[in-house]
This record gives sequence, C-alpha cells and structure tokens, in this order.
Amino acid sequence: MEYLQNSPFDSPWSVSQRVKMLAWEYIWLLFCSWTPKPANAWRLFWLKVFGCKIYGKPFVHQRARIQIPWNLILHDRACLGDRTNAYTLGIIEIHENATVGQEVYLCTGTHAFNKPEFNLITNKITIHKNVFIGARAFIMPGVTIEENAIIGACSLVTKNVTKNTIVGGNPAKFLKLRTIE
Repeated sequence: MEYLQNSPFDSPWSVSQRVKMLAWEYIWLLFCSWTPKPANAWRLFWLKVFGCKIYGKPFVHQRARIQIPWNLILHDRACLGDRTNAYTLGIIEIHENATVGQEVYLCTGTHAFNKPEFNLITNKITIHKNVFIGARAFIMPGVTIEENAIIGACSLVTKNVTKNTIVGGNPAKFLKLRTIE
C-alpha cells in the first residue's frame, strides 16, 4: 500500500507526470481507440512507448481504457477485453493466458478513510496465469487472483482469490473448486 498524497489539495503526480498522462489520453484516442482488432501490435507499440511493460504478445482491445500505462504489466497472451477499465493509479500485473472480460473494472486506487485528509492510496492488483474474469466484475485494490481461478460476471472481488477456485457475487464468495481435465 502506498500513500500518494500529503493533503487532499496536493496532486499525487508531478507536473511532468500529468502532462504525460494527458498526452497518453490523446495518443490512445487518436491512434488506437478506432483501430480494428487485428491492429493489436500497433496498440502494444503505443503502450510500450508510454512505459507499459510487455512480455510476449498480450492482447489489448481497442476500447480498453488504461489510466496510466507505465503502471501496467502484461505477459504473453494476457487479454484486456472490450471496455475494460484498468485504473492503474498503482501497478496492475496480468500474467500469461489470463483473460479480463469486457467492462471489467480493475481499481488500484482508494482513499485513507481513517484520516481526515482522505489521502489517495494505491495497492497493486495481480492476476496470475490462466485466470478468467467475467464481464463487469470489479476488482478492488490490493487483490491477488491466483492461478486458474474464475471470477463470475458482475462480481465484486474485495479479497484475494485462491488457486483453482471459482468465486462470484457481491461480495464475491467461494462457489466451487475448478477442475481442469
């Protein structure tokens, strides 16, 4: 967990970071958001230019929204689906063969509710290999989803999800073990 503000009136980012974030927003809009699915290499190129760490060949849908690309780590065959929102105020790492379905919200930022300043806090989200996250799920800051787990559609994930489990609901609860044949 990282505190990014000393007071609610301070920006957690420097002026140069804010300029880079603004440039990113326009680059994605002008050069990537309209591209067809097969232009994935082009989108990955722009993500790399803005500091995204890319290993192998992940897939990023043209309508995915990525707040701060230098806080995103994508591994081989990881997938960010249509209209996924990667709110990367902190680090989000998506490992091999993990699929983040359409309109999933990955949120790394929250506030220190125990402080009068409500300081911005970030906490890493880690999605391990062979995970599937169903449409419109919401993943909270600091959550780790271990290998082969499945998150049901529209689930709110507030706690870590263990290996080979299927969870769902609001808040997400254990449903059953995943068996792979």
